[in-house]
Amino acid sequence: MKSVADLDTPAVTVHLDVMESNIRRVHGHLAKHGIANRPHIKTHKIPAIGALQMRAGAVGITCQKIGEVEVFADAAIADDVLLTFNVLGREKTDRLMAVSRRLNRLAVVFDNEVVARGLSEAAVRHNGEVPFLIECDTGFGRNGVQTPEAALDLARTAMKLPRLRFEGLMTFPNREPATREFLSRALELFKRAGIRVPVVSGGGTPAIFRAQEFPMLTEHRAGTYIYNDVMVVASGTATWDDCAMRVRATVVSRPTDTRAVIDAGTKVLTSDQYTVTGYGHLIEYPDAVVTALSEEHGIVDLSACRERPKIGDAVSVVPNHCCVVSNMVDEVYGVRQGTVEVTWPVAARGTVR
Repeated sequence: MKSVADLDTPAVTVHLDVMESNIRRVHGHLAKHGIANRPHIKTHKIPAIGALQMRAGAVGITCQKIGEVEVFADAAIADDVLLTFNVLGREKTDRLMAVSRRLNRLAVVFDNEVVARGLSEAAVRHNGEVPFLIECDTGFGRNGVQTPEAALDLARTAMKLPRLRFEGLMTFPNREPATREFLSRALELFKRAGIRVPVVSGGGTPAIFRAQEFPMLTEHRAGTYIYNDVMVVASGTATWDDCAMRVRATVVSRPTDTRAVIDAGTKVLTSDQYTVTGYGHLIEYPDAVVTALSEEHGIVDLSACRERPKIGDAVSVVPNHCCVVSNMVDEVYGVRQGTVEVTWPVAARGTVR
């Protein structure tokens, strides 16, 4: 087996002991509180990792795009899949119906009547059925119906369409107090209307360890927890020791005493920042700051560091947002105690449709 030190850089490594611990910790917590775990595979896009999550007790998986569903169906990882993105257009809905025949359950999520009608028409064309959840915006400001009343109205409309089957409500992420208030009101309205809501699906890695505070949740969807990253650490949900994904990079230049340049830029490390500053965390030099990225260059400020890397030294960078990194490389290296134990192709890389 190859040593990690022999990997050509930049290389995306996954520390297997850490990843396995993350799986156990999250699955154990949700199971303790009677919440089903439905991990989001868009973080890793690797069927073998999805299989590890299923073996740990996941009830199924979450996918963001049909292409991911197709890849994971090919690998026969899970036969219960939730697709959490509006599926719009005949080409996509035909693909959806085709892959649904290969699974025991493929449920979808939508937040508007246009998508609902397109799904119904596809189900009629293919003589199939589409289980669905209504997406609710409980404060994140992205997709989702805006009020509990709108959730009920859309569910009623969709339930009148042929071949659609209502299964529940979905939100991302769980947030206090908005999520609790929205879902509580929605469930009250559905109960008054005599409509069962078997699934209430929450989500978000930073929300995992407080999921039990939302008693209406039947399942939780999270993806980033498998690796963790700078943003998760900043949220207080993980520590640097919990970060399994580390981009191994080489210092290729030291133009000044306080500046280093590494061979990983935006094509390997994401430029996403969200709630954090900088563009990654150097494990070996925690006081260093990745101040800028261009395509192939990472600029590192060493001003606060007592010890500073030399040209040719390797560093390990925890990225800001690991999900994006997965989609930028062909393979990741599973490492244990300094040895490359497995090389995984990122099978669902580029499946953005």
